[in-house]
Amino acid sequence: MKRHILQLAVLLMTGTAMAQEAIFEKRDTGSPVKNDDGTVTLRLKAPEAQKVTVVGDCIEKMHAEMKNTDGTWTYTTPQLAPELYNYRFYVDGVEALDPANLERSRDVRSFMSTFIISREKGDQGYLYANHDIPHGDVQQVWYDSPSLGIQRRMSIYTPAGYDKGKKYPVLYLLHGAGGDEEAWLTLGRTQQILDNLIALGKAVPMIVVMPNGNATDDASPLMTGREHKNHPATTYQEGFGDIINYVQKHYKVKRGAANTALAGLSMGGFHTFSISLLRPGQFGYLGLFSAAVRMDRRSQKPIDVQLEESAEVSAQIEAVFRAKPSLYWIAIGKDDFLYQQNAGLRRYLDKKGYAYEYHESEGGHTWRNWRVYLSIFAQRLFK
Repeated sequence: MKRHILQLAVLLMTGTAMAQEAIFEKRDTGSPVKNDDGTVTLRLKAPEAQKVTVVGDCIEKMHAEMKNTDGTWTYTTPQLAPELYNYRFYVDGVEALDPANLERSRDVRSFMSTFIISREKGDQGYLYANHDIPHGDVQQVWYDSPSLGIQRRMSIYTPAGYDKGKKYPVLYLLHGAGGDEEAWLTLGRTQQILDNLIALGKAVPMIVVMPNGNATDDASPLMTGREHKNHPATTYQEGFGDIINYVQKHYKVKRGAANTALAGLSMGGFHTFSISLLRPGQFGYLGLFSAAVRMDRRSQKPIDVQLEESAEVSAQIEAVFRAKPSLYWIAIGKDDFLYQQNAGLRRYLDKKGYAYEYHESEGGHTWRNWRVYLSIFAQRLFK
């Protein structure tokens, strides 16, 4: 038994040493390298490898084999537009992050190495990076949710100068399926986007509340290492008041619809749509980003027909628009698999004469789109 424990300790010490070495490995490999012609070169030292491939949204066709030169594998991307990009390696079929690049993010249970390309002040890449400007703070707080019967965690951004005493409007920002209270911070770059837009004078200083939208979870799996298996009797949408109550009690929040916004992506877009129906008039600004607008999943009828046939939901939607929200904003990519659902919602709103704004972009159901949507939506709030 002692021998096994000793072997395990040696393995752990070796792993720690390798991790420490990886911190300084960038001096040797230089990865990623941003070239003058707008391309980026990725490098990996793997002298024993037989084959190394790289995948990611910076890679042509999302997948490419790397070139081996004396044990150092390289790949140079096409010219890249200002944006945040992700990638990872496969060394003889084994997944690996770039050990020379400390920048990385998590999407559900998948980790990727990342880098940012920016050409000029104010472009998309600029908005996603940290700069020498006043910065807001992020707290990750635990709150009681009597509706769901558990304690839960959420992330809350407060703008620079929050401690000076004034009150601020609030945006409740909801993630998609598989995400958690960290998704909008790591993949969505919410703190950087808000810091930069506020510093550029393009957005009003605001509080941003990013809850965990999984009713059966208390927090990010990385935080707790477990998931709740019993579905609560109350849905996340019905229990959203617990979040609002906590924020209004513990933060300097301006009250009223003119100072309250709600937006979400995919599943979070569905939550936004549903919460607004349960709380008409409470949110002056509503944003549906690639929203999963659905009614009866078993029905083959288009969404607009299902909405027409539901007297209850039709009445709820009427109440939302009777309250005259300052902005009802729908955004989706042309290749998004939820495109037809959103088209159905728009047909219904058009038929009823309800005022909304529509933004259609290239691409599909991706964080690249959702970061842009947040950048646009945040500039429209509370003005």
